[in-house]
Amino acid sequence: MTTPRIVLDAMGGDNAPGEPVAGALMAAGVLGVELILVGRREAIEAELRGTGTIRDVRVVDAPDVIEMEEHPTEAVRSKPKSSIVVGLEMVKRGEADAFVTAGNTGATMAGALLTLGRVRGIGRPALATIFPAADGKLTMLLDVGANADCRPVHLFQFAHMGAAYMERMFGVARPRVGLLSIGEEESKGNQLTLEVHQLLRGSRLNFIGNVEGKDLPKGMADVVVMDGFTGNVVLKTAEGIAELLFGELRKAVELTPWNKAAGLILMSELRKVKRRLDYAEYGGAQLVGVDGIVVIGHGRSNARAIYNALKAARDAVHNGVLDTMRAVGKEIPARGQGGAGDGAAGDSGED
Repeated sequence: MTTPRIVLDAMGGDNAPGEPVAGALMAAGVLGVELILVGRREAIEAELRGTGTIRDVRVVDAPDVIEMEEHPTEAVRSKPKSSIVVGLEMVKRGEADAFVTAGNTGATMAGALLTLGRVRGIGRPALATIFPAADGKLTMLLDVGANADCRPVHLFQFAHMGAAYMERMFGVARPRVGLLSIGEEESKGNQLTLEVHQLLRGSRLNFIGNVEGKDLPKGMADVVVMDGFTGNVVLKTAEGIAELLFGELRKAVELTPWNKAAGLILMSELRKVKRRLDYAEYGGAQLVGVDGIVVIGHGRSNARAIYNALKAARDAVHNGVLDTMRAVGKEIPARGQGGAGDGAAGDSGED
């Protein structure tokens, strides 16, 4: 098996270039990948100074930076020498196998669509992320932010991509697919979810029906689909609740000497729980449906989150996720179930 070549946007995120470079150094020599740091050369080399010669790490200069607040498409087109665009072009030319960034999500998606294009047969890409659930289970949520507005056929395709991803990456046979809605009953939901429910009910997927927000932490489904607006709200609400929970626990432990003693006894177990609920452990979201491996980390990503994003990209390359998505794109139109095949057929660029 050849060594995966991964491009890391060293200028992406709130803590760049320090944390991306630190994450790359954590990964160097451990993950078995060739790392290419893309960004302002002087800034990257300043972070590398004093670390000695690092094998399998090289720097590619990209003088422009797309800031978080910039308009995605305008920024991509006006800054062709930005770290995001340069990195994606390396993947397009076959000089790298994957691209990782904690930078502007919208710009990364726009750049990926303009540079890599869609997988043939997929109308829209989706951001797919892993959500920790009870008893060590993992659930894939998609879309969590790529598409604020969706048509039924898009969620239908998201479900197929998510199921294929869970099979390929995690070995889940016949993944249980759920549709996020406001009630378990088939009649509950808005017009979008009602139509998607019917499409999924008629598919070959292992569709278990509607799931509610309270069911996500229970691990009732292996894949849960939703529009990107809803998914982003769900994800950020979950992050906020996790931060609140551990903040309140910390206050409670410090309240009395007895609590402090109990906290010391439970510390190792609490740390395990905190790590399991920490976004940094899962390395961000993969943009599935574009014709390349693209992993987008949280804007607040620290070195550990960057390391795990690089690991996720490596695993996606090793497990042939891109080939799996291409196979999904070919299969969906052929099925033609519920009229979805017509809406998804070919590289239509449907919006």
